[in-house]
Order: sequence, then C-alpha cells, then structure tokens
Amino acid sequence: MNLRPASDHISEGQSSTAIAIIRSAVESAGDRVPTTGAVELSNELLRTISDVLDVRDVFPQIAQTAGRLLQHDCLDLVVHDPFGTVVSRARSGHELPGDQPAPFVGRAEFCVVQDLREAASREGGSEQRAFVERLAAAAYRSFLCVRAKTERRIIRLGFFSKRRAAYTLDDVPVARLIVDSIAVVVAHEQLAEAQRGRVDARVHADRPDSRIRTVTETSEQQADAFRVVGQSPEWRQVLRDAARVAVTDATVFLQGESGTGKEVVARLIHRSSPRKSGPFVAINCAALPEQLLESELFGYERGAFTGAHQAKAGQFELASTGVLFLDEVSEMSRTAQAKLLRVLQEREFQRLGGTRLVKVNVRVIAASNRDLHQAVSDGSFREDLFYRLQVFDLRIPPLRERRADIPLLTDAFLQEFNRFTGCASAGVTRDALEMLAGYEWPGNVRELRNALERAAILCQGGLITADHLSLRSTSGVPPRRPLNLSDVERRTIEQVLHESSWNKSKAARRLGITRTQLYCRLRKYGLEARSLSANTQRRN
Repeated sequence: MNLRPASDHISEGQSSTAIAIIRSAVESAGDRVPTTGAVELSNELLRTISDVLDVRDVFPQIAQTAGRLLQHDCLDLVVHDPFGTVVSRARSGHELPGDQPAPFVGRAEFCVVQDLREAASREGGSEQRAFVERLAAAAYRSFLCVRAKTERRIIRLGFFSKRRAAYTLDDVPVARLIVDSIAVVVAHEQLAEAQRGRVDARVHADRPDSRIRTVTETSEQQADAFRVVGQSPEWRQVLRDAARVAVTDATVFLQGESGTGKEVVARLIHRSSPRKSGPFVAINCAALPEQLLESELFGYERGAFTGAHQAKAGQFELASTGVLFLDEVSEMSRTAQAKLLRVLQEREFQRLGGTRLVKVNVRVIAASNRDLHQAVSDGSFREDLFYRLQVFDLRIPPLRERRADIPLLTDAFLQEFNRFTGCASAGVTRDALEMLAGYEWPGNVRELRNALERAAILCQGGLITADHLSLRSTSGVPPRRPLNLSDVERRTIEQVLHESSWNKSKAARRLGITRTQLYCRLRKYGLEARSLSANTQRRN
C-alpha cells in the first residue's frame, strides 16, 4: 500500500480477528495439513503479522515461514483493486521475471501448473509462451497460485518452484491458509486507511483554507471563464471570506471595479454552499431597460402588457433552490428596488400583471462597481435595500492591488487560449511580464485577458514580447516597469509572513508553496534573520 498506517500496531480486537481467521483456515485444511505443521504455521504467522499493517514489511518472514510447509523457490504477492490496478507487490526472490502469468490464473480461486512449458504449449499465446521462456531461463518449472479477496482488494499469491510437478491439489489448503493470513493484514490496512480518510475529511471540513483549495482545484479543471486563479494575500483573503459565508444562506454584496472577478467569486460561493446542486442564474441589471428588467426578474402573467401572449417565469423562479446573481444592482430602477426589497424580506413577490403571491427559495448575491454609500446619498439607491444587501459585504481588490497574481493569471489565460481558441504561444518574455506587472490595468482581469488574447494572436506561436501587448497608459505616460519581479515576490512573502505571525507552515500554505520552497526564498531574499528574530520574540 502506498499510505502508511496511522498506528504501528494492530489493536487487540484486530489481533483476535486474525487469530479467528487463521485458525478457521487451519481447520478447513483438515487432514491435508499435518497437525504439528499447521500449529507451527499458525503460531508463526500470528507472531509475524501481529505488529504490522503493511505486508511488505514482513514478507520475507512470511515467505520463510510458508516454506516450512510448502516448499518454493520464489513467493510472489500481488495486491490489486477490483479494476486490476496493482496497489502493492512483494517478492521473496529477485530473479523471477515480470508478473505472474495471468492467463494461467484468470479469475479462478486457485491454479496448479505442474509443468509450465507443457501448459504454455497447450494453452498459451505468444505473450504467455515468451513469459514461460523467461521462467525457463531462470530454471522455474512448476507453479501454484491462490486467490483471496478483501472488501476492496484482490490478492494473488504465487508459489514458484524449480522442480517439475512440485505442487498438487493437496497443497491448495496450505496455500489458502497462507494467503488468508496475508488478507488479514491487507484488510487491517484498509481499515486504517479508511479511518485516516474520515479524520482528514473532518479536518478538511473545519478549515476554510482547505475548502478554498478544493474548490480552486475543481475550478482549474473547468473550461470556462470562471476559474479561481491567484495566490496573493489580498486575493486569498477574499477567498477565505467567501468560504466562510458560503456555508450560510446570508445575502452577499460584492463591491469592486468592472472586470475584477465579481462573478467568479459569486460562483465560488455557490459551488461551496449547500445550494451547489441548485442553479446559478446571473443577470446584468445594467444591460436591460427599466421596463424589461422587472419582467425578467419577476416574470409576468398572460396579458400583462402588449405582446404578453402567455405567462413567463422570472429569474427568481428559475433560480429556485439555487443562487440568483444580480450584477450592477445599483442600476435598478426605484420600482424594481422596492420589489427586490420585498423578496429579500418576505421571500415572496408578484409577477407583472398578477395578483398571486409567488414564494421563492433563493439566495441572492448582488454586485456593483459603484459606491452604494454615495448612491444612497444622492438618492438613486434605497437606503433600506442598501442595508438589506450588505448583510455580508466583500470588497474585490482591483488587479493593481494584487500584482503578484499577474504571472499566475497570465499562465492560466495562455493555457486556456491554447486549448480552446487555437491562439497558441510559447510563453511570455521577461520584459513583457514586467510590463504586465507594471501596468495599472483600469479594466482589471478582463482587460488583462483581452490584452493577452490579442498578443497570442500576434505572436503566431512564438514568445509574447512587450511589443505584442500594445498597452497604453490613460495618462499618456508609458506603463512603469518594476525593477524586477523578485521585488514583487519578496514583498508578497514578507507581507504573508507578517500576517501569519512568522509561522512558516501557515505562510507556506497561504502562498501555495511547500515549506522547503519557502525556506529557499527566505535565504534568497535575506529574510532568515528577520524570521528567526520574530520567532524568538514570539516565544518570549
């Protein structure tokens, strides 16, 4: 098995199970196993497996003990899952070539071959005959294999001998006794592995960072524009807050400039929430005129207005049991704002032209690129709706405040272009990356994506240079270039360490790197002395 057990010892209950199984196997062997040999084998196997949960740790001892009753020149163990994938292998000899001859074994409970050459010539194909030739070159002649099963594992134990007709059907019970004892160890390790999985799951559920990591990894496998990319402290704080509010059913308000990724965060909250199996419905309130916005949100009845030939459900009804994302909510009319307030308070509304109350089970996530405080002050936004929306507000930082994420976003976008749009590129030159890191990005992540897509087309499969980017400053001043990207990385690491109270394990997790990589960067940027001083002060 690949994973080591959480404990180095089998519990008293597990040992009792092992004793019962092995004794049952001894009894089932009956008169075919000499009584003295059976008792000796039982005691030896019990002593061998009593303190381990990985059969490979004691396989040489198992092979030696088994050889006392069933002579062999090589003992070969293969453990695989129900789909045939080998998960563990052990062998007492090194000269045995390749795998066991599967055509001899198949799905049978046991197999006895008294002469491998004769069996291969009668039944084997070219692959099997080639395997037997290699066995013959190593002087092996006969073969016995037995098969056992645990809950999720299949075990094959093969006895190879250099003597012809070394095994008969009378030897099968002894072989079965040995493989059953091995199955006990394998079953115990499965139990330990399952217990570790349950503990890990509980720890995972209790840590917002773990939930962020899971959803982020899932989003990275998606072929859409809503992937969660970024490791900067500012972005990680947004994701952490999003993970905390996701498990609740509270209304969320996202404040941020256009193109900062408000819908990405809204979808992250949806995927991390108990409503993830429900729909995610997004509507841009600024894209529809006032007359159409109300009908889109709340639906209408037949005859509500000219052209309404049949009733239509609104977005609130379509988002039932899921999430309704209202982008640019500040652009709603005062009438629509009043209806939205009622939905948030009472969870009910009326369709246009209707008299029947419609109950809804929906979570609302709203977003705006405007300052709602100012909108309330100038009278364009209802104050009561403002407080209803801001149950939990999240500020999405602009790209210029999270420059450390620009290399990651660049790499993600270029991979996306290569896979789905055919705009392949060999990467980005250092000068181009420094220009990207120094630009102000008034259009934020959306502008970065568009600039990179244009550059990927222009570079014609080569490296993207600064000339391909064609970035223009709105102030007429060329985009500034930082001294180098190392400055950005150093400042980011220093800030994360400070926020993590110089706890290196915690800082490495937040940065998305290993502790070894963090130590290398501390040495590179001369931060080891500060780290040691900070830890000393913290202990004092």
